[in-house]
Amino acid sequence: MRIGALEAGGTKMVCAVGNEKGEILGQISLPTLTPKETMPGIIDYFKKEGVEALGVGSFGPVDLNKKSGTYGWITSTPKIAWRNFDLLGELKKALDIPMGFDTDVNASMLGEVTWGNAKGLDSAIYITIGTGVGVGVYCNNALLHGMLHPEAGHILLAKDPLDDYKGKCPYHGTCLEGLAAGPAIEERWGRSGKELAKDQRVWELEAFYIAQALVNYTMIVSPQRIILGGGVMKQTQLFPLIHKKYKELMNSYIVTKETTNPEEYIVPAGLNGDQGIMGCLALALKEME
Repeated sequence: MRIGALEAGGTKMVCAVGNEKGEILGQISLPTLTPKETMPGIIDYFKKEGVEALGVGSFGPVDLNKKSGTYGWITSTPKIAWRNFDLLGELKKALDIPMGFDTDVNASMLGEVTWGNAKGLDSAIYITIGTGVGVGVYCNNALLHGMLHPEAGHILLAKDPLDDYKGKCPYHGTCLEGLAAGPAIEERWGRSGKELAKDQRVWELEAFYIAQALVNYTMIVSPQRIILGGGVMKQTQLFPLIHKKYKELMNSYIVTKETTNPEEYIVPAGLNGDQGIMGCLALALKEME
């Protein structure tokens, strides 16, 4: 079986073909320009590959309500050219095959549940911390949508008393994305995260904000595992700092094997950076079912 996967990102569109085992057989990457410039290359790839179904994980916000007249649209995105664009509709016009659709970060969550570090669990969250912060939620054996879909990268946080940074997010300032995403790190310290790798102050502060968010997610969603991915989390020295700070902030309020062993509870992504593509394969398989 040949299955298509489209990981539609704000910077690049990753088109891949795989199979029902989650094996990736080939892929290409196209720059995210305008729909007019980008869509023909995407459609041409999947036509040539002869895929039997397609899973799409898209940047957003997107409309995930199948009863809505704008289901499958990218809606109020800051990327003006893609605002109110019928992504799924354009793909369906060209490809008469089953298509699954969700957010890019929910796709990554589904990849981890199906083949990665959340396999066998009925609840988990996946957080990507990079250019922005996205959160995918898997709860009671299903991806969480609700009114729209989780935008939990924008939860508001308490500032560190010694941090005078105003926050990078143009909407909320001191939300998780505004305080802890890659652009916030660079603007606060004047250098990129890679250049700051050995500066302990940077990662202590980063761990404080991430751990604070994880405590909030634990209290609200009660996931069986928390998975962290994205470019910022390639700074692997962050994990022990987050584990320590998480335990301090939790302060023994919830006492389970997970919260008392954060090293096993808060873990890195497990699919070598392919969780988004593999999640799109899983979306396609679910649609075929």
